[in-house]
Amino acid sequence: MKLLKQSTILLLALMAVFTSCAKSKEMSVNEKVDKPALMWFDAEANFSRFSHKDSIDYYLQKIKSLGFTHAIVDVRPITGEVLYDSEYAPRMEEWKGAPRGDFDYLGYFIEQGHKYGLEIHASMNVFCAGHNYFDRGMVYDGHADWASMVYTPDKGIIPITKEKHKYGAMINPLNAEYRTHILNIMKEIVTKYPNIDGLMLDRVRYDGISADFSPISQRAFEEYIGQKVNRFPEDILTWEKAKKDRYTPIYGELAPQWFEWRTKVITDFMGEARNEVKQANPNVTFGTYTGAWYPSYYEVGVNFASNQYDPSQDFQWATPNYKNYGYAELIDLYATGNYYTDITIDEYKKNNRSIWNETDSQAQSGTWYCVEGSCQHLRNIMKDNKFMGGILVDQFYDNPKKLTQTIAMNLKESDGLMVFDIVHIIDKGLWSEVEDGMKKGGAL
Repeated sequence: MKLLKQSTILLLALMAVFTSCAKSKEMSVNEKVDKPALMWFDAEANFSRFSHKDSIDYYLQKIKSLGFTHAIVDVRPITGEVLYDSEYAPRMEEWKGAPRGDFDYLGYFIEQGHKYGLEIHASMNVFCAGHNYFDRGMVYDGHADWASMVYTPDKGIIPITKEKHKYGAMINPLNAEYRTHILNIMKEIVTKYPNIDGLMLDRVRYDGISADFSPISQRAFEEYIGQKVNRFPEDILTWEKAKKDRYTPIYGELAPQWFEWRTKVITDFMGEARNEVKQANPNVTFGTYTGAWYPSYYEVGVNFASNQYDPSQDFQWATPNYKNYGYAELIDLYATGNYYTDITIDEYKKNNRSIWNETDSQAQSGTWYCVEGSCQHLRNIMKDNKFMGGILVDQFYDNPKKLTQTIAMNLKESDGLMVFDIVHIIDKGLWSEVEDGMKKGGAL
């Protein structure tokens, strides 16, 4: 009888051990990750809906319940208008006929977001001040000289406002008057709203490989390299007609120095902006968003990598000095767009897609161009600096299950998640796919 009792005790003990192991294994699979999850609220796309306080309340609670930690609130869309009362810029009074709400839009987001335990960061488009589809914005209202001069294959060098297939009227980053203007906006936001958690900059870049070829840029580049450019812009690039209406840039002998100089312009601005913002409000986070496609991002003059990474070892377009202008160390919160429909490396290799991102002049390929591969490559170029893997929701309208997969992959392989934009989730009713992704990625 005693032996039976001992056997029973041993059996119960073993069962307890096995149960405990099973529970531990289950917990490790569903373990909650402590990573930021950012939901973006675009200004124009959401203007009508969020001109009502009850909508702001509802959707802030909604994203909080799904594990999101940050709301990124766009307050300066590409027109250059703003969504608060400003001393420096016009307030957006309506969008597509919908009037603005009669309340402090950003102030209410901050108040309610903090009530629900969310961080609220104000987003703003930096080097853009007009919407070319509607001929609307500051470059159309007294500031035409701010517009970037773009070098086109068929029309030569023209203002970007004449390029109607480009929706954003981008600005020359060297324009001194504009730089003062945009820095004033940044400082105004973080002082007018001292409880805001951070600033998230967007479009801190050139428009593309075709910008900026103004006399201002020519003079600054010549000063940088210490010589006159005999043939401008041909010594930098020319255009060669490819298939149909497509043109391919052919780089001249000064192209590598041109790319180096442009990325110095942007990095110097980022350093100046960070200093100005931190002096105005030391408590705010200084953040930015860029596309994740680093192999071609030199086309917009941006080096978001660590200054400890040397791109000249991997890419022909980078000079040895290019690494000196990596700005990852200037950023407190960095979101990058892993905007790919192939999620895993194996899936990309199977489909072997060529990707043509918004800022690219040519199609690109390689394992950079899937979510898993992008995260792995980003780890290398970012070194010890963290990045939030971003997704573009409308890429998954036709395959909502992959929305779940890309959310989970970004949460697992990057240091957090950025979802652009809430309007796509609302309009297409994709909340269950978002919830599943947050669960599989460990955010719920």
